[in-house]
Amino acid sequence: MKYQRPKGTADILPGESVKWQYVEATARQIFEAYRFAEIRTPMFESYEVFSRSSGETSDIVTKEMYDFEDKGGRHLALRPEGTAGVVRAFVENKLYGPEFNKPYKVYYMGPMFRYERPQSGRQREFHQIGVEAFGSESPALDVEVIAMALNLLQAFKIGHLKLALNTLGDPESRQAYHEALVNYLKPHFDELSEDSKVRLEKNPLRVLDSKDKKDQAIVKGAPSILDFLTDSAKAHFDEVKQLLGALNIDYVIDPTMVRGLDYYNHTIFEIMTTSPAFGDKEMTVIAGGRYDGLVHELGGPEVSGFGFGCGLERLLLLLNEQVTKQLAKQLAVYVVGIGTGASEATLKMVQAIRQQGFSADRDYLDRKPKAQFKSADRNQAAVVITIGEDEIKNKTAQVKDMATGIQKTLPVATLQQDFQKVYTDFRNSEGK
Repeated sequence: MKYQRPKGTADILPGESVKWQYVEATARQIFEAYRFAEIRTPMFESYEVFSRSSGETSDIVTKEMYDFEDKGGRHLALRPEGTAGVVRAFVENKLYGPEFNKPYKVYYMGPMFRYERPQSGRQREFHQIGVEAFGSESPALDVEVIAMALNLLQAFKIGHLKLALNTLGDPESRQAYHEALVNYLKPHFDELSEDSKVRLEKNPLRVLDSKDKKDQAIVKGAPSILDFLTDSAKAHFDEVKQLLGALNIDYVIDPTMVRGLDYYNHTIFEIMTTSPAFGDKEMTVIAGGRYDGLVHELGGPEVSGFGFGCGLERLLLLLNEQVTKQLAKQLAVYVVGIGTGASEATLKMVQAIRQQGFSADRDYLDRKPKAQFKSADRNQAAVVITIGEDEIKNKTAQVKDMATGIQKTLPVATLQQDFQKVYTDFRNSEGK
């Protein structure tokens, strides 16, 4: 029987995985500069963690969740997004206590799962990088996290970025807007898609997020939530816009943006780009916002939150070609063995060089010297060390810098104890 990976999953092979490592390492560096620390949560949670946080009318809950009953009869689900699990951990571990810094800032990386049609940049098993900050209602926190998201994309040299901004206001704002939106949509009920008919009854704001073209045409004439903000909600949004201006961050206001999850309020945002990787269509790379009621919804105190998520697969499609070329890691040393007695000597040599922090390799297929030299060339070895019968007898090795062609005979002890000096000397010769 021929086995294949499940539909909507991918094998991340050597050569590709180095790009993932680069993205993850860069993200860690940026997040830690903003004083975010890593958190790791389980890949599956109680089903209610996601159904309560995402909302029963969200596509995640109604269509996309991988949920199952385990052998103990518990209703579980593979995580479809990162925020809910982090909030559950925040509550369960009482990270809101007085002994912890506020805002409490964390980031996460890892696989997520949604049953949907696989497409470019989004599989059924996909990966996200995300951040969450708890315990501050300040608009300055909103702006700092948005600025960090932009910094992340700029670090990868991704251009043509557009920041779209909206607010969902406070509960009073949403209630007033809810009524106005229902009054507008009800006369169009028969024209709406089946999904939007259900949403109109349960959560009319979700109609604004519909991907159906007929629905989109209808909502173009819908009232704007910006006309229903309370004074305090308007003040929060105004300060967000003012602080973005102070940081010289350009943005556009999109009053139809609601995000796909029910837990958001106040500031929400998306960062988009146009790229040949997406067929020159505008695609969202990072999205997030404020969710001041979610901690309480999952059993904690009234603690505010703000965060974003970024899909790794989509981000990797945007990586600059120059960046990816730089990621190919050059082999520092290839050790060629000549003669039947060279195997032990070459093995000792690669082991000693690796212990000094350099990458090193040798032949394991009993190939002739010519084939070994070809292998060194194919792997773009910076230095080739050759050990034959004479070298073993004299306790020396032939060392060749492949960039300059300079070759030296050096004691084995020198190479095994201080290869750094040998390597540096070669690099200095190359620069002359």
